Amino acid sequence: MPLPFLTADRAFGDTEEDTDVALPYADRDQWRRPYRPGPWRVGAAAVLLLLASYLLFAAMIIMLAGGLRGGLTCVGGALAVIAVSVRMLRVGTWVSARGLRQVGFFVTRTLPWERVREVRTAQQPVRWLGLPRTVQGQALILVRQDGTQLAPPLLTDHNADFMARTEAFDRAADTVEAWAYEYCA
Repeated sequence: MPLPFLTADRAFGDTEEDTDVALPYADRDQWRRPYRPGPWRVGAAAVLLLLASYLLFAAMIIMLAGGLRGGLTCVGGALAVIAVSVRMLRVGTWVSARGLRQVGFFVTRTLPWERVREVRTAQQPVRWLGLPRTVQGQALILVRQDGTQLAPPLLTDHNADFMARTEAFDRAADTVEAWAYEYCA
C-alpha cells in the first residue's frame, strides 16, 4: 500500500525505474545528486543525530541544575555532532549543467564539463566503506582532458551509498555517464 505522504520524493510513480528520473520542471543548473544516499550513510547519520539529542537533553538538565558552563559545553558538542551528520549526508557525487562535483567530508572538488574527457565504469580494487581495506569491485572513473584519472573514484559499489545494492550503483553510474555524455560531447 503506497503512503501518499512519501510520494513527494518520487519522480513520477512508485516503480523502481521512476525513482531516478528528473522531474520535468527541475532546473538542470542546480546541483543534484543522481542517486539517493545509501542505508549505511543514513543509518550512521541517524545514530549521530540520536547522540546529539542525548547531548541536548543532558545540556538542558545541566543548565536547569545551575551549571551554565557545562550546559553550554554539551550544546556545543551537540552542534558539532549535528554538523558532522549533515556533512556526512552531503558526501557524494553531484552533477549539474555546469559540471561535476565530488563532495568529500573535508574536501569538495568541482570540475566543469569542458575539462572532462570521459566517465566510465571500471573493474578494480575499491575501498570497502571508505576504510583502508580494499576489495575487488566496480568504480566510476572520471578521466580529465589531459588524460589523468580523478582519484578517488566518483562512485564505488562498496561505498556507504551502494554497499550490497548493485542495481542502485548501476543506475547511478549510468545516470552520471549520461550527464557526462550529454555535456562533454
